[in-house]
Amino acid sequence: MLDIDFVRSNFPAFSEPSLQGQAFFENAGGSFACGQVIDRLTRFYRTRKVQPYAPYEASQLGGDEMDEARSRLAALLGVETDEVSFGPSTTQNTYVLAQAFRQYLQPGEAIIVTNQDHEANTGPWRHLVNKGIEVREWKVNRDTGHLDIADLENLLDDSVRLVCFPHCSNVVGEINPVLEITALCHAAGAFVCVDGVSYAPHGFVNVGDLGPDVYLFSSYKTYGPHQGIMVIRRTLGQILPNQGHYFNAGALYKRFTPAGPDHAQIAACAGMVDYMEALGAHHGVSARDMHDVMRDHEVALLQPLLDAVKDRNSVRLIGPSEASSRAPTVALALNRPGEEVAAEMAQHGIMCGGGDFYAVRALEAMGVDMDKGVLRLSFVHYTTEAEVTKVIEALDAVL
Repeated sequence: MLDIDFVRSNFPAFSEPSLQGQAFFENAGGSFACGQVIDRLTRFYRTRKVQPYAPYEASQLGGDEMDEARSRLAALLGVETDEVSFGPSTTQNTYVLAQAFRQYLQPGEAIIVTNQDHEANTGPWRHLVNKGIEVREWKVNRDTGHLDIADLENLLDDSVRLVCFPHCSNVVGEINPVLEITALCHAAGAFVCVDGVSYAPHGFVNVGDLGPDVYLFSSYKTYGPHQGIMVIRRTLGQILPNQGHYFNAGALYKRFTPAGPDHAQIAACAGMVDYMEALGAHHGVSARDMHDVMRDHEVALLQPLLDAVKDRNSVRLIGPSEASSRAPTVALALNRPGEEVAAEMAQHGIMCGGGDFYAVRALEAMGVDMDKGVLRLSFVHYTTEAEVTKVIEALDAVL
């Protein structure tokens, strides 16, 4: 079982006086930062905020910390060190990747995207139609938001070169079977790009075991600084045209980073691994095995919330009603604007959000009134049972 007191002791936000009495339920928009990340970021700015990789000590220490972040994250994710690259955001990383595919693909070839995605992992790919690339849409079920693999099979043929889909949607919440989908796409001769932004906060995955060619997520949602992290496997990374400086084309982790990275934030990302290793040591498992411990805690807390909303009048639960098949990102379509309800929830000590959350295509496909959007309640492993009870009580009062 997850030691929730130990978990929360690693997050300065929970001892911050200005946040006392409030329960944070907008983690899908960005998590609290763990102390290990804050300490590393502070140290870098205080003592190592110089151009890295120069021959003097402060510069060498800064470069070493950046290298440490990349190598330790790669080990946690089950990939090679140079297969991990950093960018200003996942949106930017996806855009750069799409430009590489724009040069690589030929007119008449096809890619597959979904309408379950956050716009960041579908919009850049859809623009490739302007170059003569066929864009096929893997559509969600209107009632459930589910992506049926049989529908994907009908879209795959010899002309498909790339399939892009989310590990889980930031409004539907259902966890898609990445391993199964990836195997199907690879068998059809297509590369696979997975948007892991909405899943990674609930447990770092072994990308090597799952098999996608690209896996993207955002460190500011995994208890770290505001960076985008992209795993791109060597086979694909060396095939795609270089998007960085020509003289960096031989370094895989620089090929898709045309802009200079934020040195301090890259270095601070090592703090995310510090945190996972501290959790693992405390619970007697490896840092990688903490994935299951975190998920078990989340599932136990999520089911009472789903039960409280799934049969409520004038509330439509988006996505599955079984906690085991989804992330604790719960979108509710109401009879009034989600932002309005979120403001009322704040009066009850609940920090949450309302709107479309850049998942306009998904919500429209499910018939959600976009003038109202949804109320979204999202939590992670540092959330307590008492906080879930508090959010249910606030919903009772507001709805």
